[in-house]
Amino acid sequence: MSDARRTVRATTSFFEDLDRQFPAERGPNGEPSAHDFQVFDLIRIVDQFAEGFDELPELFTGRPDYRILISAGMLVPRLSVIGQLARDGAIELVQLDVDLDPGF
Repeated sequence: MSDARRTVRATTSFFEDLDRQFPAERGPNGEPSAHDFQVFDLIRIVDQFAEGFDELPELFTGRPDYRILISAGMLVPRLSVIGQLARDGAIELVQLDVDLDPGF
């Protein structure tokens, strides 16, 4: 485990995924908006990648530069985020998938 906190940045494709999966405004029944997700869940995701990238599972066996976070969010029941180690040592969040269905 590394003691250094890595820089994390979200890519354009990450934000495209976010905008595709969340409305711009909160739904009539309290469904989260893209802004809600950024305020409540994205901060936690960034922290997990910044502090624990090397402990996350490899997305592809033998490719430690791609890691995946599968978790429950504060606003969504399930989410997955793919992060890639960039040449400068930062982590780039490249993909977001959320499951808004509360059923199991």
